[in-house]
Amino acid sequence: MTMTQDADGPRPAPTLEMVAALAGVSRATVSRVVNGSPKVDSELAQAVRKAIQALDYTPNRAARSLAKRRANAVTLIVPEATSKVFADPFFATIVQGIALHLADTDYTLNMVISSESKPEKTRSFLLGGNVDGVLVVSHHSGDHSWTHLSGSLPMVFAGRPFVGGNESYFVEVDNEEAACNATRRLVSSGRQHLATIAGPQDMPPGIDRLAGWRTAVREAGLPDGLVEFGDFTLASGAQAMQRLLDRNVPIDAVFAANDQMAAGAYTAIQGRGLRIPQDIAVVGFDDDSFATSVTPPLTTVHHPITELGKKMAETLVNLIEGRPAERVTRLPTTLVVRDST
Repeated sequence: MTMTQDADGPRPAPTLEMVAALAGVSRATVSRVVNGSPKVDSELAQAVRKAIQALDYTPNRAARSLAKRRANAVTLIVPEATSKVFADPFFATIVQGIALHLADTDYTLNMVISSESKPEKTRSFLLGGNVDGVLVVSHHSGDHSWTHLSGSLPMVFAGRPFVGGNESYFVEVDNEEAACNATRRLVSSGRQHLATIAGPQDMPPGIDRLAGWRTAVREAGLPDGLVEFGDFTLASGAQAMQRLLDRNVPIDAVFAANDQMAAGAYTAIQGRGLRIPQDIAVVGFDDDSFATSVTPPLTTVHHPITELGKKMAETLVNLIEGRPAERVTRLPTTLVVRDST
């Protein structure tokens, strides 16, 4: 039995029956009040709440969950390498947003850093009654083993999924339009030789941001062949910029598909004795800590990552509890102009 301590020594923790006795109501009435039922007379409900406060009673959440057949937990799946997850501020920020929304609910958050190498482990965990719903962040075209579980568990994606996009619930920004606007900023400043460091082409943001860059350079009548690819990491941005510079063709502006790769591009550009923005202007995407840690500070697309996490969690909780939920939510972006353009 759980015990609490008072001046006279240990005493049993308050129970539902003790609350009922103090309030002068039945155990069933206390249970209804604890579970938020509207079918209790307001005066009786007030008496129960006073008794709960007087006894410092804490409802047994495990028992409530069992009664509702819920685990009161949601899982965040990130199909990336552990080293990448902990190096990228995107993941910490989206977790913060998710946690902010869940803080006012009965749900706890756990996280699975998963890959397709052992998909059965993830599937077994998700289908084992451990969680009520799933959030998926940073998915790739090959991440199929858990995507098909949406028929068994409520599931919400960060960005449209490759599979089941017409039926899936997801929250995103318009990556293509945002990248196009960022590139237009470079064109409007008089740049004529635009390059891009694109993201992985097995991820929707990588595909869409490259498409946005191409739209902007084509509408300006400029060539769109100066493209190198990275994997959204700092090192890949530096390597891609080195490859662009090694082409020995004029480059006076670069759009990088995220701020980490933009920061990597800084290293390569400045390592060649070139100046930002005088010789090469740079624009990124995300507006994370990398954008303000480089010199000069980076012009970038503000990606509302915290809000994205909060909206994902809100949508998932609505699905779990049977409330209406928007299938597709698109959040606005803005271009934050700093000294790199």
